[in-house]
This record gives sequence, C-alpha cells and structure tokens, in this order.
Amino acid sequence: MPDLNTTRFSVAVDAALREAGWQPGRWDIKQAEHWADTLRAHVSPAGHRHSVFPAAVEAWAEFGGLRITPPRAGRQIAPTPLVVDPLAGLHLTRTLADLGRALATELAPLGAEADDQAVLAIDTEGRVYSLDHTGDWYLGPDIDHALSALVTGAHPVRLTNP
Repeated sequence: MPDLNTTRFSVAVDAALREAGWQPGRWDIKQAEHWADTLRAHVSPAGHRHSVFPAAVEAWAEFGGLRITPPRAGRQIAPTPLVVDPLAGLHLTRTLADLGRALATELAPLGAEADDQAVLAIDTEGRVYSLDHTGDWYLGPDIDHALSALVTGAHPVRLTNP
C-alpha cells in the first residue's frame, strides 16, 4: 500500500487536503486562467482592478476549488473550514490594494475562511494573508505554510493593531 503522506504536509494537513480532493501533482491551469481572466475583467465602481501574478495563478491551479475542513481541534485557535476560490474576494479590490500598498506588494484574492467571515489573499512572493473584521493576519511565507496553519489552528501573526 502506498504511503499517503507526501512529506510535504503533516499527516493531519495531508489528510484534510486529500479529503477535499487534493493530491500531489494536482494542476488545473484552465480553471486558474479562467479565474485570472474574471479578476482582470472586474473593475470596482471606483475604478480599482485586481492584481494577477504567477504566485496567485500557481496557488489557484494546485488548490483552487478545494473546500477544506480541518479534521480536529486546533493547536492554538479553533480551525475553520476554508475554500480556495479567488472569486470569494472579487468585490474586495480596494481592500486588497490598500493592504498591498501598506505591505509594499500586490495582493490577489485566494479564497475565504468560515463561510466568508475572512478573505484569504496571496502576494507576489507567495505569502498568504487573512483579512477579517478583527484585523489583517499573516498566515505564512507560502501556500503550504498557510494551509498548514489554517488546518492545524496555529495562531497567525497580526499585521494591524486593534
């Protein structure tokens, strides 16, 4: 029987991703390009546009469409279900642009946590953030770290003061 752990993720994170439909080598570039086109075409009423860049497209291609349910209680905080769907942030062009400016980067939508209670975003370097009503949070230097933090309930780093 093959080893189900890819060693890329911990056993718990790997199991949650596989339960959601992920497997090593998953790559839906057609869907990722569709999302990229949809985001590029969207213009907010104030004229803001989404940024689309390779780190975002790669994350969408590998993990896009997954609805991930954490399998157990979290290490530091309660983990919440999440979906990797950049259209969850379609109408947040200005919010993402403002945070991107504050961080000296560009942000693209990545998905949502807890039935749209927070939006997930990725920057040009692949770093991942969560934005909710309590503030802006740094989830990790790449999608793997962010997914691990979200699934295991690791406490994120707050970017903004309360």
